[in-house]
This record gives sequence, C-alpha cells and structure tokens, in this order.
Amino acid sequence: MKFTKTIPLFLLPFLLLQTHAIIFNIQNNCPYTVWPAAVPGGGRRLDPGQTWTIGFPNGPKLAKIWARTNCTFDSSGRGSCLTGDCNGQIRCRSYGSPPHTLAEYGLNSFGHKDYYDISVMEGFNVPIEFTPTTNGCTRPIRCAADIAGECPDALRTPGGCHNPCTVYKTTQYCCHSGPCRPTDLSRFFKSRCRDAFTFPEDDPTSTFTCPPGTSYRVVFCP
Repeated sequence: MKFTKTIPLFLLPFLLLQTHAIIFNIQNNCPYTVWPAAVPGGGRRLDPGQTWTIGFPNGPKLAKIWARTNCTFDSSGRGSCLTGDCNGQIRCRSYGSPPHTLAEYGLNSFGHKDYYDISVMEGFNVPIEFTPTTNGCTRPIRCAADIAGECPDALRTPGGCHNPCTVYKTTQYCCHSGPCRPTDLSRFFKSRCRDAFTFPEDDPTSTFTCPPGTSYRVVFCP
C-alpha cells in the first residue's frame, strides 16, 4: 500500500512565507476599516485589529506601503477610495493618489543596506508607524500626530492633508531646481512628525538604515 503525504491547507500560507527571507506585517490599529496597499504586493481590506502579512525575496527592491480610506469595491475588485486610490483597483499595481501617508523602503539597495522612511511628500491621511523587527535593528519611526485635524486651510482636503508640492507644484515647494530648503508649510509637517520626509531634500533627518534581509512591521493608527 502506498501512502501520500499531504500538507494541511491551513499551513500553506505559513510555508509559502518561509520561502521568502523578508516579512512585512501590516496591522490596522485604527477604529475604522482601511484598505492597505503595497507596490509591489497588491492590496486588500483590513478591518480594525486585522493583520496582512507579505513575503518578499531577499534581494534589491524598492517599494511603498500606504493606507486607503473610505473605499467601495465590487465583486470584481473595481471601485474607488477617498484617499490613496490606485486607479480603482483593490489590488494595487500603481501608486496611490494623494493624500496618503507612505511607508517607503529600499531593500538591500545602496551600500548593501535597507533604507526605510515615512513620507508625507504625498500628503497625510492615516497615522503610521514603521518598525524593523529582525537583525537587531529596532529603530521605530512614526507620524501619528493629528495632521488632518490641524491641517492649514490651503492644504486641507476631504480625508486628509495635502503636501504643499501637490497643491502648488512650484519650485519653492517641489525643488525642481536650485537650492532646496524647508518652507513654512513643510515645517508644519516636520514639527508634528519629526521622523517623516516633508520636502524633497529632507534626507538627513528622515532616512534610516538596517542590515539587508531585515523584516518590518507597519502599523496604521499606532
């Protein structure tokens, strides 16, 4: 008699993740539903308290994670979101529309390091914390202030707060050429989110590194 060894279905997601060296856990701590997106990675719905786990191969990769809000999708996965919408798709293949708070990372990139940051260069919609969880790298970064509630009138928009570059599109705010310096409007973000990228050359205070192969956790509403 020949026996065939089978793998329980509930173990398959775990085993698939083990084939990847880098794990991202994305958690919704908000009291409302969000639709997180990752490019690459796709997107899905997360109700309060739920977690989405993504595995990535251990190699060079540039990617972004953000939350979408007030979304409606049909059975085919088509719809729209108030903030962070990615061409009406539930599984994003393109970056979201502003405003949305971004967790950005370059895995095993320049100098064989991971670079990670939080950016409000696309505006702000949901508070966020971005934390390495392995390789002895433990520096959390966050942007969790009430940016939407305190947003200057000129940047205010339904569901969030725009970055001034999005609104004005000028060299002063977008740094198209010449010296690139903070402005009063970028300082509004920086004074409330010290870790965040607030204007195009905000690197010295806003870019953080870990050894390659580090895994991470992204928490909305930390």
